[in-house]
This record gives sequence, structure tokens and C-alpha cells, in this order.
Amino acid sequence: MHIGMIGGIGPAATEFYYRNLVRASQLSGNATDLELTICHAHASDLIRNIQSNAVSEQVKIFEVLANRLKAAGADALVVTSIAGHFCISELAKVSPIPIIDALSGLESELVKSGYGKVGVLGNKVVMETRLFNSLQNTDVVIPPDEHLDEVHEAYMSIAVSGTATKEQRNTIFQAGQKMCDDQGAQAIVLAGTDLFVAFDGYDCGFRYIDSALVHIADIHHASLSKSDNKAMHATSA
Repeated sequence: MHIGMIGGIGPAATEFYYRNLVRASQLSGNATDLELTICHAHASDLIRNIQSNAVSEQVKIFEVLANRLKAAGADALVVTSIAGHFCISELAKVSPIPIIDALSGLESELVKSGYGKVGVLGNKVVMETRLFNSLQNTDVVIPPDEHLDEVHEAYMSIAVSGTATKEQRNTIFQAGQKMCDDQGAQAIVLAGTDLFVAFDGYDCGFRYIDSALVHIADIHHASLSKSDNKAMHATSA
């Protein structure tokens, strides 16, 4: 199956998706069968539209790219940003191809791992809406008010720059640890696709699940399907 990916939001996350999809294909022995086309969206547009809750404006941007990807032969659409899923249900109504969304498979992964209560780290909107209320059978906690803005600012800086400073990493790690110690979270969901920049190669001190890797596993599974096989994990209109 030909995967159409909306990237650029941010660039580090796009590279993370691409690298791990290639790796998954190589490990499964299907590297030569991977069909993937990437269109670039601007992170500045997404940030502005999230902050103003401009759902229709972001959908228009994504719709143009979705049609471009369909014209390139894509059979399914991927948005490489958890925050970008703030408009995913509306995008699904106009997308010319099914969407493999990042949230539908997350809860099953949490349940399989035995986590009944998790904390969330990411963009402020993602945290405040508790992953856009996508988890129905899992309790969700977020950093307390005094730390919420700090985490948001640290994450957004990482997403834009593609790098993490020691101070930003400490802010995020401390918030995750406090949700475990003070609020009973059994694990932390990395609900920002650029958070791997802060976590890779470092011991954060708590258990976590990277939502981007869960999403990538779903995308890889779908990529192995034939283009006429619609029995895949996807959102569609």
C-alpha cells in the first residue's frame, strides 16, 4: 500500500517517521515494497491554527496536501503530528483517501501493556484535552497548572528547532516524574512526535510509551496491505 505522509510539522518528527518506517520494512523483509510519498506542511501554520482553534483553516491546508498525495498514487494518509490531530475528524470528512490516525491504536497498546492510568506530555492543547479525549478506558493525568505552560514551551521549542537543551529536557523529565510520583501515573505517553529528541539516549527515570512509534507500527502494518485491501486501521469519512 502506498502511504501518503504529511510532514514538516516538524521536520525532526518527519525524519523520525521516515527512518523508523524504513527500519520496520527492513526488519520485516519488505524494504523494497515500501511505497511512500511525503508532502511538506508548515509548522508555523499548524501552531497558529492550533492556538486559535482554527479547525477549518488547518483542514483546508491538509486537504490540499491530501489531494496532492492521492494524485501521486497514495492509498492512505498520515499526519505526522499528534497536535495536528486536533482537526483529524473534520479532515476525514474531506480527505480523498483514508487516514491512518495516531490515536485510535494508542489505547489498545496501553491496555496491552497493563497501564490503567497514564500521564501525557506534549503540546498544551494535546495535554489539556487529554489526547483529544481519545482514551475511553484509561485514566489520564496531565502536569499541574504551574508546570503545564513550562512543558508546553519546552516542547514547542524542541519541535521548532529539532534539538533539546539540558534545561528543556529537565523540564519535561521532571513533569513526567511528578505525574508518576504525585498523580499515580503508571507510565507517561509521549504525545508529541518530536519528544524523541529529548528522550533518545537519556534515562528519564520513568516508563513511557512513544505514541509516534505506536503510530508508525500501524502505518507499517497498513503498508504491507495490497492497495485494494481496505481492511486497515484507518479513519475515513
